[in-house]
Amino acid sequence: MSLKSKIIELFTRKEKISTGGGDKAIQKQVAMGKLPARERLKVLLDPNSFHETDLFVEHKCEEFGMDKKQLPADGVITGIGSVHNRPVSVFAQDFTVAGGSLGLMHARKITKVMDHAVRMGIPLIGINDSGGARIQEGVNSLAGYGEIFYRNTMASGIVPQISVILGPCAGGAVYSPALTDFVFVVDKISKMFITGPEVIKTVLGEEISMEDLGGARVQTEITGNAHFYAESEMECFEQIKRLLSFIPWSNREKAPLVTPKMPRAQFDVERIIPAETTKPYDIRDVIKSICDDSDFLEIQEKWAANIVIGFARLNGETVGIIGNQPLVLAGVLDVDSSDKAARFIRYCDAFNIPLVTLVDLPGYLPGVDQEHAGVIRHGAKILYAYSEATVPKLTVILRKAYGGGYIAMCSRHLGADFVFAWPTAEIAVMGPEGAANIIFRGEIAAAKDPDTVRKQKVQEYTEKFANPYVAASNGHVDSVINPYETRDALIYALKASANKLETRPNKKHGIPPF
Repeated sequence: MSLKSKIIELFTRKEKISTGGGDKAIQKQVAMGKLPARERLKVLLDPNSFHETDLFVEHKCEEFGMDKKQLPADGVITGIGSVHNRPVSVFAQDFTVAGGSLGLMHARKITKVMDHAVRMGIPLIGINDSGGARIQEGVNSLAGYGEIFYRNTMASGIVPQISVILGPCAGGAVYSPALTDFVFVVDKISKMFITGPEVIKTVLGEEISMEDLGGARVQTEITGNAHFYAESEMECFEQIKRLLSFIPWSNREKAPLVTPKMPRAQFDVERIIPAETTKPYDIRDVIKSICDDSDFLEIQEKWAANIVIGFARLNGETVGIIGNQPLVLAGVLDVDSSDKAARFIRYCDAFNIPLVTLVDLPGYLPGVDQEHAGVIRHGAKILYAYSEATVPKLTVILRKAYGGGYIAMCSRHLGADFVFAWPTAEIAVMGPEGAANIIFRGEIAAAKDPDTVRKQKVQEYTEKFANPYVAASNGHVDSVINPYETRDALIYALKASANKLETRPNKKHGIPPF
């Protein structure tokens, strides 16, 4: 056979495999509002940048008539492409081929690009759209999942791992996204759950829809399993590109510097912070008044909204921001917000991203429900994460910083490198009202006019303790600053911390309060 004939044969083979499950299956996929797998990669990646690997891989199963079934590309497309002209390792499960079911060779195609990502120091992006394990392959499909989970764990903290749920992701399959750094979901398309509606009905006798069990809104608002929510696949891919613009490609480097931009004039601190300390405000407006171009990429916006996390830039450099949200539960720490912040802190520390913490909270959320939910254990996670982190840690105390909340939010005592406070900061064991009622209980009770004495004692306590100057006099606060100086102070602190080197005791690893 001539070279020309060989080339024609190659082209024919590639063309046949590239059609996936065929025109009817693709039409069905599109009718569900879903893009075909190859189209998804075209939208996500830079034009003409995708180089496919293992196109000709085939399953090895011979049971249950599988020896007569051809599954193009074994139901998953793998390879290397680029985003922002930088290489990324990708896989996209193809639901048109056997429902995207995972068998051993399907899994090994995925683990190959995972290994490549770690060796080459590039992000891994996985598009999940699968009915689950390929039943005909039995334990081999389970082995495939295990090999993926192991690599997710080994890659953690080395390269960014991004999971995109664009269809069902059920049973054991959900644990791979759960092990990755960022999970993206799309309304009415994404489904994540361990046991499906049929099993729940059989075991518990309860009727529930797939959407209500594990749809996109459930995963972003209730469980916190997903980090980004989109109305469409196109919006989702734009979100991924935006995230990748902020983060480094691996733990071997820092996020790329960009041209600095001043915050937008509309975000004015004086108009954001109310004069009355009991009135709430949106911490995101404070963030936008500080960061470059007021550009803030919030993460897990819909879950545990009493704390805000996300990426921004200061003088062109990416920083991770954690801020209490006075609009929700007065910004208290609780079970979920502690988990949310701690995980983000550890991500930033693993990938050389400095941390900026904005503090305004009355402490941890009290209540029987929180105590029984393990707020002690969960609350300790944020203490552990901040203490463990060795990246530059910059803290600004805006208003309230009471009790354990003051300590937990990256205080000097947990290793903050720079601590600034606004003149409005109140740093104390508890709020003036509660403190005065305890300290001066006897005097108040014996007074002819208890209400007047109580007000006097509250004012006395406020003047003596509920201000930043006592903490500053003890060196716990480096500087009390004008709110308008916040951006400049943080940029100065970042520059001063550029070559920070901090060592830790030699050990295999610590034991976080998981």
